[in-house]
Amino acid sequence: MTGPFHALQRPAAATSARACRAGTDQSTVGCRTVITGAHAIVFSRDADADRAFFRDVLGWRYADAGGGWLIFALPPAEVAVHPTQDPEHHELYLMCDDVAATVEELRARGVEVTQPVSDRGFGLVTAIRLPGGGELGLYQPRHPTPLAGAPA
Repeated sequence: MTGPFHALQRPAAATSARACRAGTDQSTVGCRTVITGAHAIVFSRDADADRAFFRDVLGWRYADAGGGWLIFALPPAEVAVHPTQDPEHHELYLMCDDVAATVEELRARGVEVTQPVSDRGFGLVTAIRLPGGGELGLYQPRHPTPLAGAPA
């Protein structure tokens, strides 16, 4: 893999570990990605309602892990690490191509938008309320993104 993003990779037998780390082996079979995905957890006071929201309102594909415990396939994702002097914490934002149109569509589906859209330089940001009471960020990025086909 070349470019600004190099996945943590494990070399196949014929490829050196150094070539994988440096991103110099461009073969599709020379290096295997060690990290295969990410699993985000949303804690909720009403998990059933929030699962129904992801399934019915957002229309996300899911697998039933047993007993109605739904695990959802997320759209493509990216992760950023921001410096802080405050206690460390993590945030989850859903991304969209057009925040105004997305907010309008979500409102039409009965979703509460909890913050006005604000321009933060890196993107247009708002938030939505989950049925269980939690909040998820929603934003239209204006920064370069490693996602193919995503807005830049």
